[in-house]
Amino acid sequence: MELDLSPQVADSTVYEGEEGGYYAWTPAKSPAILHASLAAGKLVLRPRTFALPHYAAAYKIGYVVQGTCTVGLIFPNDPQEKILIINQGGVIPVSMGAISWWFNGGDSDITIIFLGESSQSYNPGQFDYFFQTGSLGALAGFSTELISKIYCLNESDSKKLANSQTNALLVKIGEEINMPRQSNCETKDYVFYFDDLISSGVNGSTSGVNHAELTAKNFPFLDKIGLSASLVRLEPNSVLDPYYSTDGSHQIIYVTKGSGRIQIVGLNGNQVLDARVQKDHALVVPKFFAATQLAGEHGMEYFCVFTSPRPIQGQLAGNKSAWKALSLPVLQAALNVSPELAKLFKSKI
Repeated sequence: MELDLSPQVADSTVYEGEEGGYYAWTPAKSPAILHASLAAGKLVLRPRTFALPHYAAAYKIGYVVQGTCTVGLIFPNDPQEKILIINQGGVIPVSMGAISWWFNGGDSDITIIFLGESSQSYNPGQFDYFFQTGSLGALAGFSTELISKIYCLNESDSKKLANSQTNALLVKIGEEINMPRQSNCETKDYVFYFDDLISSGVNGSTSGVNHAELTAKNFPFLDKIGLSASLVRLEPNSVLDPYYSTDGSHQIIYVTKGSGRIQIVGLNGNQVLDARVQKDHALVVPKFFAATQLAGEHGMEYFCVFTSPRPIQGQLAGNKSAWKALSLPVLQAALNVSPELAKLFKSKI
């Protein structure tokens, strides 16, 4: 199986202006995203920028890399708008079909990374967004006659309702519009912070590696969207033990800080990737492939999403690895080494 797994920066500028921009990874540069039915996008909001209400034909997880964002969520058939204030490091799962809006009420830029699946997308390997307002919105697509009848408005007001907003994705709004500044619900029910889990010591730290896992086990909402996420921090020159998915889930990685090296081994023991990665790179680890990461001299941090709410990974090093479990005679026979080397290897795991 030959598949280009090369790490890539976002190669498509969907929108860019003084308000900010939205950037995407496409199958043209990242074919593995298409193969695994994944998608990745980056949203940048300048101060006082509003991302118009929309829904996506995908399940996804957003990670606030920079800044503090106000988010509105409306779930299907739920008339209550959920308003959330999400700080840097916050993670928010977004359901398929849920309407959301995003607003930067601060004085510095906001960057949010979205990773998820794209099996229902009309444009495979990318997120399809359906806007409610603006030049790309549903209102502008309906006839004035129908809008008048549906919303009981006269023709003049119907035209204003459908066509007054001429922007497409992002809008710079003035101070005269008093946007929400506080959450109106329990943030912990919708937002997760990896740092809270890392500081609690639940996931532990080994050999310069800190990681936190967001799964349906500690965030049941993920069972509804079929995804999970992790944040991994590698100290300078530290290495992550090799791992592989045992449940058929794919993994998509986005490097948030630093740089390093990643190796992936696929079918028949073939090394399918040995590449340097750095901030803003994204790449896919296909199901069942084995992968390991080595941090550079300044360390590395990455955010990743799995296509399973309860991913199961096998380890190829450490106390939970198959090497540790194998008996010495079996280990000696499997590796074709002396009893002394087999014993030494097992003691070093």
